[in-house]
Amino acid sequence: MTPDLQNAEPTAADRPSISERLRSATAVAHERAEHAPFIDDLMSGRLDTGEYQRLAVQLYFVYEALERVGAELAGDPVADAVLDTKLLRLQRLGADLASFGIDPSHVTPLPAVARYVAAIESTRADPARYVAHHYTRYLGDLSGGQVVAHRMREHYGVEDGALSFYSFDEIDKLKRYKDAYRARLDALPLDPDGIDRLVDEAIAAFDHNQAVFGDLDGARAA
Repeated sequence: MTPDLQNAEPTAADRPSISERLRSATAVAHERAEHAPFIDDLMSGRLDTGEYQRLAVQLYFVYEALERVGAELAGDPVADAVLDTKLLRLQRLGADLASFGIDPSHVTPLPAVARYVAAIESTRADPARYVAHHYTRYLGDLSGGQVVAHRMREHYGVEDGALSFYSFDEIDKLKRYKDAYRARLDALPLDPDGIDRLVDEAIAAFDHNQAVFGDLDGARAA
């Protein structure tokens, strides 16, 4: 190999795509969040329906911020690449909570949830960072979220009417949709700095989720 070829900068075709970078960069943080004690106990059937309800009502605050900021960013070329009304979860989550007799307005967000909400709200001025939160939440709902719904039915007898949050009945094939979503990520009009901000924020989003699970676990133990 000639010196020129050895020192050549990688071309765009040689660099990992945005979705590949997100997947690899968040792998460790994703693994930590998935194996947080609260989630491990919930998914293994060692808790009860009330613990699932505590998680669901805290997620309500997260999705309220995510979908409110998303509405504010509509029309932005970066945010618009991922925004899709088929993904909106807040109304469904509110209906699920109502079926449990829970009114989110009577619930106080946990400290970690308040920090998570603040992080989402801070992305108004940086749509690349907003996309990171959109990606971690909705792609998670389309993937692992389907397993959560199955376990809630299997272990705790939660009925489908209280799990509409996890039902994407406007999407025909979840895998096809996820593949198309990743393709939209890969085509985002971002420079290298914007991609770095997106990836860093996605890692932070998983850390926020882990912190939420930690607060839920701490409240359970108190």
